[in-house]
Amino acid sequence: MAISTSQDDDVVSEINITPLVDVMLVLLIVFIVTAPLLTNTVKVNLPKAAPTQTTDQNKAVVISVNPEGEIFLDKDKVALENFEQEIQTRKNANSHLALNLNADETVPYGTVAKLLASIERVGVEKLSVITVPS
Repeated sequence: MAISTSQDDDVVSEINITPLVDVMLVLLIVFIVTAPLLTNTVKVNLPKAAPTQTTDQNKAVVISVNPEGEIFLDKDKVALENFEQEIQTRKNANSHLALNLNADETVPYGTVAKLLASIERVGVEKLSVITVPS
């Protein structure tokens, strides 16, 4: 039998934080698992209806740039030098002009940057850059 000379009745003045960390990690995991479930708490069965015509006649103008760098506005070929003037004409005709930009991925960045700069100078506020989801 071993006899120790130190007193076993000493009070430990340090806090053991290991159980606290364990509890906090369990709570964190619980919140990570339950958080996505809280976003759609109300289930609603929507009624079915026939599609209707939209009253908004303002369709977006499609700007297309093919791999050769040719620019098209709604299937009409436009030179880069005349692009800004053509957009300005369409903006004057429709103050709420919306644009959709379709550029081939092989088109040099400089061409697309020039188009974006022209669109910004004209003051078009609605521009969508169309991409393919990956």
